[in-house]
Amino acid sequence: MTREKALKILKENLKNRNLQKHCLAVEAGMRHFAKYFGEDEDLWGLAGLLHDLDYEETKDDFDKHGIKTAEMLEEMGGVDEKVIYAIKAHPGHVEAKSKMDKVLYALDPLTGLVIAATLMHPEKKISALDKDFLRRRFNAKRFAAGANRDQISSCQEFDMKLEEFLEHTIEAMAAIEKELGF
Repeated sequence: MTREKALKILKENLKNRNLQKHCLAVEAGMRHFAKYFGEDEDLWGLAGLLHDLDYEETKDDFDKHGIKTAEMLEEMGGVDEKVIYAIKAHPGHVEAKSKMDKVLYALDPLTGLVIAATLMHPEKKISALDKDFLRRRFNAKRFAAGANRDQISSCQEFDMKLEEFLEHTIEAMAAIEKELGF
């Protein structure tokens, strides 16, 4: 599946602009980490872009989140099974096995924390954030309470320290901050 087709499918299934931006942020992060780890950027990018495709449909039935997307993508065809598996793994329905699965699992809530921290930053720009500013927000458990700190900290499962994970994610998201509305 091409990115263009995936983006079209995303916009057809997610009407909420903030959810679309979230998926773009996760895509940017996944592409960044794929490059960092010497993996397939297009494949990882698709997993990030499409990971929440079913969110509006499943938001009140979390047990189906990710599973519905997997079913949709399998029915459409043309999507690598590794992408579909990572999408099922990101909400914890199946074990995160590959590096792609693990990065998507940890990155998903971190992008929300980065956005929340950006809105608190005096400059209101992702590119103005640094890992220390973000780390302080990470440590404030009530701040962006929906950003699961344990899930973010699972970056250790792909041999990355939290500070490094924060720094790379800021860099990835800063590269598309205009698309994200900053």
